[in-house]
Amino acid sequence: MRVMVTGATGFTGGHLVRTLKSRGHEVRALVRDLDKARPLAQEGIELCAGDLVDAQSVQRAAAGCDVVYHIAAVYREARHPDDYYRRINVEGTRNVLDAVERGHTGRAVHCSTVGVHGDVQQVPADEDAPFAPGDVYQQTKLEGELLVRERIRAGLDGVIFRPQGIYGPGDRRFLKLFKTIYRTTFRMIGSGDVLYHMTYVTDLVEGILLCGEHPNARGQTYIFGGPRYTTIRELVETVGRVVGKPIRRGHIPIAPVMAAAVACEWLCKPFHIEPPLYPRRLDFFRKDRAFSIAKAQRELGYQPKVTLEDGLRRTFEWYQKAGWL
Repeated sequence: MRVMVTGATGFTGGHLVRTLKSRGHEVRALVRDLDKARPLAQEGIELCAGDLVDAQSVQRAAAGCDVVYHIAAVYREARHPDDYYRRINVEGTRNVLDAVERGHTGRAVHCSTVGVHGDVQQVPADEDAPFAPGDVYQQTKLEGELLVRERIRAGLDGVIFRPQGIYGPGDRRFLKLFKTIYRTTFRMIGSGDVLYHMTYVTDLVEGILLCGEHPNARGQTYIFGGPRYTTIRELVETVGRVVGKPIRRGHIPIAPVMAAAVACEWLCKPFHIEPPLYPRRLDFFRKDRAFSIAKAQRELGYQPKVTLEDGLRRTFEWYQKAGWL
């Protein structure tokens, strides 16, 4: 097939385009920075210069494609104003959907997030759990997802997936956790009893491809995760075993750290400086994120293969080879 991917220079998008290419598809990537994307071109991926906020460039990139995978988004950075999140995560999604419809392209696969459910009250939560976004990232991702749902009701061949805790070679989101544990400077914030669900990136990519190719997926929404969820304490202890470092005992109460995070964000955001600590970063230690993948297993045959310890070990080994630790 001929496919187009947004977010190809990012972590998940990069793994996706390389997997698609390895399976014989013609792959086109919408990219803002051609220099940054040059390694993709060297691997045979067609680059289309453009931006999600530029409707015409999105239409050019999507033209003639059988599937459009919309992965790009503004993630949880505190330095951006709220309207920037809305331009990318909402209006950018609108431009992708318009391009698919106007170009009579086939299926649109939209990457949302389990963050639209916020701090889940009943675990494991599934696709029908209440929406409860807790920050501008989650709110704008929900708004983008609702746009896709609206188009699906109007006849679009679309699929929505909500990933959780994506990690693996090339990931930077969990690099700080690995670094602090590796350097024995990690301290638990809060009790460590909150729940979290990790997803190894190759397992997620298999789920994304099922969304693009499986006939059952049309019009549906799926949650993708690893084989099981865990507590933050167990996650930290597993990383400690993998890197061969002890975890310091005790914990820091959340309340004073949250107060410092609020103050730090308040001081940095007006100057568009990414604060070293801000409230959304503490969600990892205080909000339950545990989900069911049963629907994807039942309808698509999704089956994550990488266990938590194996995935963390692979990630650690990659960090070492890349010189990131």
